[in-house]
Amino acid sequence: MACASPATIQEVNASVSETHWAALMARDAEADGEFVYAVITTGVYCRPSCPSRRPLRKNVRTFALPAEAEAAGFRPCKRCRPKELSSQQRSALAVEAACRTIEHSDAPPSLASLAQDAGLSPYHFHRVFTAHTGVTPKAYADAVRAKRAQAALVSSPTVADAAFASGFASLSRFYEMATQRLAMSPAALAASGRGEVVVTAQSPSPLGIVTVAFSERGICAVRLSATAAEGEAEVRTLFNDAVLIDGGAEFDGLMSDVVAAIREPALAGELPLDVRGTAFEERVWAALRAIPYGATASYGEIAAAIGRPAAHRAVANACGANKIAVLIPCHRVIRSDGSLGGYRWGVTRKAALLELERRSAPAHP
Repeated sequence: MACASPATIQEVNASVSETHWAALMARDAEADGEFVYAVITTGVYCRPSCPSRRPLRKNVRTFALPAEAEAAGFRPCKRCRPKELSSQQRSALAVEAACRTIEHSDAPPSLASLAQDAGLSPYHFHRVFTAHTGVTPKAYADAVRAKRAQAALVSSPTVADAAFASGFASLSRFYEMATQRLAMSPAALAASGRGEVVVTAQSPSPLGIVTVAFSERGICAVRLSATAAEGEAEVRTLFNDAVLIDGGAEFDGLMSDVVAAIREPALAGELPLDVRGTAFEERVWAALRAIPYGATASYGEIAAAIGRPAAHRAVANACGANKIAVLIPCHRVIRSDGSLGGYRWGVTRKAALLELERRSAPAHP
């Protein structure tokens, strides 16, 4: 490709956002694929994680796609190869493929076979998988089988049928899993038909309609939505094996407490929660509840707090899997550059919650 003249390159005049500049300065591999940056003094464009010498900000231009950088007259860096997938992106794709393999296999695949499919050694694959998901391949497979088992117990005529249908080679291992992960014996779960009764209630709030699901142990879901029908549908999807009952007037007091906690999130610690997730997710959610009211933390800081400093992507996934909005404050987690990042219930709601907390947080001496 013929390169544009320096004069043509100099005409590219797009400012560099604070988010992009922070990623470039940190050589943030998480930003690879989000944008590329070009340096007008060299005529070269790179991925954000490129180890090349950092340029002066005034000489940097950013583009969403490599093709846009090339259309502006820049050529790809031979060191970081920005037109190709980064190692981080290749790892993420390999892990996603392994997750799908585990989910669609009748029996848990071996570590060796998963690693071979990914083109990695078993040791390296194990480390990459754990860094991206927050759990080991075995723990992920166990969680998949547990979910299958719970569904099978509802539909299978006997416990033995459910055990073998969900991929267990022996009844003893199936009973052990059920006791640990389902907190109920297989016979009891099967006999109950749908597993448990979940009571639902709804109320308007400053952030939209709040739909709350209550189990016998506490609040097991809080959803924020624009309409009541949307909230009902989300709860029904979350607890599709449960009997859902409208709480009615008897739950007005509890709903008032939840809405009060949304208006003043410092009250959230007083409400009983029925937290349901993987061991890693529950560690992340506990760390979220430890973030002081009115403060924020980055995904990397949460990863470090739970002793897994390389697992910031898995921390972000755990935040996204949080079923209990506001009461488990995933809205307090932001990107390392200070930008809000994503939020399951919309960035507008996240910004509103943080502003509410900022205004009402007690002043520190």
